[in-house]
Amino acid sequence: MKKAIITILQYLVFLGLGIWIIYHMLHQLSDKETAELINAIESINAWFLIPICIVGFFSHFFRALRWRYLLETMDMRPTVANTFFAVMIGYVANLALPRAGEVAKCTVLAKYEKMPAHKMIGTIVAERAFDIICLLVITIATFLLQMHVINDYVSEKMHELSGKIERHGNVLLTILFVIIAIIVVLVVVYRRNKHNKAGTIMKEMSHGIFSIIHMKKRWQFMGLTVLMWLMYVLQIYIGLKCLPDTHHLGPLTSLVVLVYGSVGLIITPGGIGLYTLLVAQILAAYKIPDVPAQAFGWIAWAVQTVLIIILGVFSLLYIHPYNRKRDAKAALDTTENL
Repeated sequence: MKKAIITILQYLVFLGLGIWIIYHMLHQLSDKETAELINAIESINAWFLIPICIVGFFSHFFRALRWRYLLETMDMRPTVANTFFAVMIGYVANLALPRAGEVAKCTVLAKYEKMPAHKMIGTIVAERAFDIICLLVITIATFLLQMHVINDYVSEKMHELSGKIERHGNVLLTILFVIIAIIVVLVVVYRRNKHNKAGTIMKEMSHGIFSIIHMKKRWQFMGLTVLMWLMYVLQIYIGLKCLPDTHHLGPLTSLVVLVYGSVGLIITPGGIGLYTLLVAQILAAYKIPDVPAQAFGWIAWAVQTVLIIILGVFSLLYIHPYNRKRDAKAALDTTENL
């Protein structure tokens, strides 16, 4: 009961943060800028929404296929359709309550595939741990590839905040120092908390990562991981082509937007408010005016969220009829074989 209350309070705090960010962003706009924002959103080339949705669908589909490989290591072989339905239902549940999606997708898949839900938890831990590693690698690669842009942007922002940091400050060195510090802290925390909850979680994450490395179909798993992240980048890249002010930006900019946007998706429920803010902020580094940058942030967040809701609701509605037909067909085949 206590844990549930804490979870709900955390959700309300971060949801409140997202709503406050939305209010703050819109409140800062003048009437003229508000009109410009509306015009910028209305200027979107709607034809680009079709490939964005197709790419978005495949990003979720590849994630479902990848999860199946993890489930196979536990001698569980669900159908592709049920795995996809479970993943999308989990996404919708996460929009309502963070981390509820992990429980929901395991419960749903266990129900329709007649598999133990508790055995799936290990695959969820392994998948999340691997995704964290992937995001960290992508973040470092992004900073290295776009250092000339990000260095100037971060230095300028830091100068505005403190007035003490010189524009030529070595931001990359600072970032690497922070990453090293985080790793050191994690090692220290783990060594001091091997036998409590924090240590157990870290141990499970490390076991999850090593289980992926030693799994039989690890190269298929890695390939789907690459495809999944490529879909994320491609979705943003196509989205940038939707607006006249961002049409000229390239794939590397999409990579930067992906990294910054991921932070927003992690912190606030569904990235509400914070995703748009961070995306708009980083686009400023590429000399995109504030209003078009916000317009892209809102469009990118809305398309992703609406796609998840549509696919999630469809999965909720269709998973039962699908399995009823499947079970009926299996029963018929059994009767004919007799």
